[in-house]
Amino acid sequence: MKPLKQLLVGPLCVLLCSFPVQASPQSAAQHAGQINALIPAASRNAQPAKVQDQLQWNDLLKTTHSGRVRAGLDDGSMLSLGSDTELRIVQHDSASQQTSLEMNFGKMRSQVVKIAKPGGKFEVTTPNAVIGVIGTHFYVAFEHGKTTVICYEGTVLVTPKANAQAQNNSGQSSTGNSITVAAGEMVEIVTHVPPGGFQTVSTPPAVKQNSQLATDTNDNTPPVQARSHVLRNLLIGSAVAVGLGVGLAVGTGNTTPKAATHNTPISR
Repeated sequence: MKPLKQLLVGPLCVLLCSFPVQASPQSAAQHAGQINALIPAASRNAQPAKVQDQLQWNDLLKTTHSGRVRAGLDDGSMLSLGSDTELRIVQHDSASQQTSLEMNFGKMRSQVVKIAKPGGKFEVTTPNAVIGVIGTHFYVAFEHGKTTVICYEGTVLVTPKANAQAQNNSGQSSTGNSITVAAGEMVEIVTHVPPGGFQTVSTPPAVKQNSQLATDTNDNTPPVQARSHVLRNLLIGSAVAVGLGVGLAVGTGNTTPKAATHNTPISR
């Protein structure tokens, strides 16, 4: 009986091993996108980030004072993170168009593909607001307890969270309700409502331009501050090189000769 058992076990193992192991739908859905461009220093899950790093659900992206990141999501949406920003990709399922992002601080510009799936959503959460879009180009920042949302194209729905209040253009209270921010408009959400409340207003051209510049990676081109340091270092290096050249010339007596006098006899 024992030889028969061994005889059956061997072919059975070979047969089972011949079937390819397939990833479960859940593991396949964990992929969210990849980093397309960055300006160091930036990190992914507390490790140095690199171009073409693959992004997964719950990945934490963080940029320093001199860092920026542009990431592409699987559904074609683009995320451009400015400096001093922390963003968690909580969820991104391109098949069902379910995306949830958490920005603890910083600034981000997003170009979101149109939501066409029933029940699809694209939400960005800050400490005091939830920003929902259907398909648009917008900017969101959270600094010093204030969420700023600028809509470039399409419309954005901003919902104040607990203890945050805002008012829409009609002046009606919008606490707990979504505020529609149309293209060319912006809104600010803070904890304490000032006299007269908050209202969506037209985005000043300078504010719009600054928000775009603050989240532009330019394919690994250093930001303005970094470029100024590079230029300064180049100027300092050039000055040092010139100084060394002059010092060597003086030390070796390599000065400019006077005009030679013709027909001067040579001493023997």
